[in-house]
Amino acid sequence: MNDSERKFEEMVREHRGTIYAVCYMFSNDQDEVADLFQEVLINLWNSLPSFEGRSDMRSWIYRVSLNVCISLDRKKRRRKTVPLTMDINPYEETETNQNSRQMDMLRRRIAKLGQFDRAIILLWLENMSYEEIAAIMGITVKNVSVRLYRIKEELKNMSND
Repeated sequence: MNDSERKFEEMVREHRGTIYAVCYMFSNDQDEVADLFQEVLINLWNSLPSFEGRSDMRSWIYRVSLNVCISLDRKKRRRKTVPLTMDINPYEETETNQNSRQMDMLRRRIAKLGQFDRAIILLWLENMSYEEIAAIMGITVKNVSVRLYRIKEELKNMSND
C-alpha cells in the first residue's frame, strides 16, 4: 500500500460516520445507503489530488458527500421505478422505544424536505457552526440562520404520515 492509499484509508476511517450520516439522510434503504457510501468514496478518492487544503478536511468531505448524494438523488427522481416492497424490514429492531420512534419520525420528516434544506439540517444536526454550514453550502451565515429557522418551523408543522 502506497502513501496516498494509507492517507485515504486513514481519512475514511476517521470520517466514515460523517459520510454515512450524509448518505443515510438521502435514503432509508440499507442497500442504497451502501451504494451511496461507495459512490462517495470513489468521488473522494478521485478528488483527493485536487484537495488543496484551503478548507477543513471535514468540510470538504461533507461537500463532496452532499454533492454526490444530491446528484444521485436527482438522477433517481428522473427515473421512474417501482420499488420492490416486503412486509418485513431485516434491519428494523424488534423492540422499539420512544427515542427510536422519535428518531424515525424526524428522519421521515427530514426526508420530505428539499435537497438543499435536507443538507442544511443534516449539517446542523451534526453540531456544525453556522459559519461551517455556510462555507460548505456556499451561502451566507445570515442565510443559514434564516433557512434553519424556516426548516425547523416546517418540520414542526409536518404531519406524522
